[in-house]
This record gives sequence, C-alpha cells and structure tokens, in this order.
Amino acid sequence: MARIFDVVEYPSEMTDEIVHRFPETGVADLRMGSQVIVRESQNVVFFKDGRALDVLGPGRHTITTANIPLLVNLIGIPFGGRTPFTAEVYYVSMREFPDRKWGTPQPIIVRNVGVGLGIALLQGFGTYSFQVNDPQQFVTQLVGAQGAYRMSDIETRLRTMLLSKLQDVLGETTTQSNVLDLIGLTEELGAAVRAKAQDDFLALGLLLKSFYIGNLKPSDKSAEELRQMGVLDMQTYTQLQAADAMREAAQNPAGGAGLTAGIGAGMGIGNVLGGTLSGMQQAGAAGAAAGASTPPDVMTPSEAANFLKVSEEDIIAAINAGELKARKIGSAYRISKEALQDYLKG
Repeated sequence: MARIFDVVEYPSEMTDEIVHRFPETGVADLRMGSQVIVRESQNVVFFKDGRALDVLGPGRHTITTANIPLLVNLIGIPFGGRTPFTAEVYYVSMREFPDRKWGTPQPIIVRNVGVGLGIALLQGFGTYSFQVNDPQQFVTQLVGAQGAYRMSDIETRLRTMLLSKLQDVLGETTTQSNVLDLIGLTEELGAAVRAKAQDDFLALGLLLKSFYIGNLKPSDKSAEELRQMGVLDMQTYTQLQAADAMREAAQNPAGGAGLTAGIGAGMGIGNVLGGTLSGMQQAGAAGAAAGASTPPDVMTPSEAANFLKVSEEDIIAAINAGELKARKIGSAYRISKEALQDYLKG
C-alpha cells in the first residue's frame, strides 16, 4: 500500500537550488487534511494531474478545498473528506541569488568615432543578482517535471540575455561617447542593462535585482586575431604587424606582448603609429631610390612584395603555403634575401 504523506516539507537552505520537487520522482500520496510546511524563504506551487492549482506562501497549510478550491473538481469528493489523492509539490526558493558572475567570452565590437581605427573591442566582467518573482510562472515555463532545478540549469541563459543587452547599450552609447568615456560610465551602463533586461527576466517569472560592471577595458587581441575577425584591412594589419615587431625589438628582444595588445582595440592607434609609419615610409622611399633592383638582406613581406612587383597578400600566401621561407618574430614575418632568391629559382 502506498505511503500517505501527512506532512510535507523541505527543510533546506536551497543555496544552489531554485526549485525542488517533492517527491523528486513519482507523485506524493496526500489526502485532505495533509499539511504542507513552507519556510520563510520559500513558496510552494501545488500541482495535480499536471495542472498548477495554487501557490502557498510561508507557513503551515492544511490541504482543504478551502485552501485549494480547484481540488474538489479534480478528486470529486465533498468538502472535508479524507479521500487520498496524488499531487506534486514544488518548493521554490524566494531568496535573492547574489553575486552571480558574468563576463564577455568574446570582445564586443563598438564604434569609437574619431579615435584610432574608428572601432573598439571591449571586454568586461561583473556580477548580477536575481530572485524568483512569480513561482508558478517559473515552474510551468522552465522546470516542468524535473526533480530539482539548480543555478547551473539557467545561468548560461541568463548570462546570454545580459550580454545581449550590454551589447545593445554599448552600441547606443557609442553614438555619442567614445570608448574612453565609456570606461568612466560603468554605473550608468549597468543601470541601463538592468532596465533593458528586466522584461526578459519577468517573462520567465524572475526579477533582475542588480547588474554591476566590475571592469570594462579594451581587448588585448593581437593584430592577427583582429584580422581574422574581419575588422582590419590588409594595409592596417601590415602596419600593426610592423609596429609590433619594432616595439618588441626595441623594448624586449626576448619576446613579449605586441603593440596591438589593447590599442588593437582602437585606443589611440593613430597617434602611436603616426610617427613610426611615417619614418618607415620615408626610409622605404629612400631605400627604393638608392637601389630598387637590389633587395636588402632582410625584408618585411611588404618590402618583398614591392621588390617582386606583387601584392603583399601573395607574399603572405606563399609563406603560409611553405613555398617561401620566412622567420616569424613575434607576430611579424622577416624574409632573408637568400630565401627570396631560392623562391624565385623555384
């Protein structure tokens, strides 16, 4: 004979659980007069035959048709009867879930009008908090018949919603502010994301309590990564590679981070490269005038392309195919005169 539960309770802090079903599998055998105990930080959604009948708040509840009027239609008994019946009881944590982490797995591309490349790649991280606002809506929409519904079941979805809103807010804000301004507006940006995301949370039966931006900074993507993302043309990409190599040679012969780390996001790149590239162009022009027919002992892909009267893309393609030998220093290629001569001989 099935056990009849005269008292149903779930004495748990539910620190990681949002919903706990009683029992986790099957159904609870109850009867009119059974009691459901709900703690201060909980609500209970009472189900019968897959239908949500009522939400019970904190306290001790005796199951009667006075408390759950729809029961009389489902179990067909007069008021006050002791007839056994099956039901499901879902305990929902109503506490706030604080300090949940979010971060940008990939940089967010924004406008950066008037600065550097005119674009910026931003990365950020911070925290948010939420709580259940409508337990019945949350259980019916997301939980279904699961025995337990934990933070891990919904965190990815919530972070995706928040990052989508953050991208919208950054896109709107950069029409009037550049990236340097954004970094000083983290509180305002956080409030805007919270306002934008609130309706999406409410649609799930949740309330977004807070959204904080702990840090917002330019991405440290390299020139190569930026090119692969499609945000650099070949000319700018080559200039960034050259600047990387010059910086590494001057400051850290053993290797290190390139100049494009950070400024590759568009932070003042025009000012940094202006003098450097101007000097390179003047030196290149002088070298060409002195002897365009004789290649230097070591060349950049651009210089090799000029000597062979082909595009730099052709040189890079030959290097990648293994047809032209080159030495990669940091993120830049260097080609010896001998390697170029061997390439021409086939």
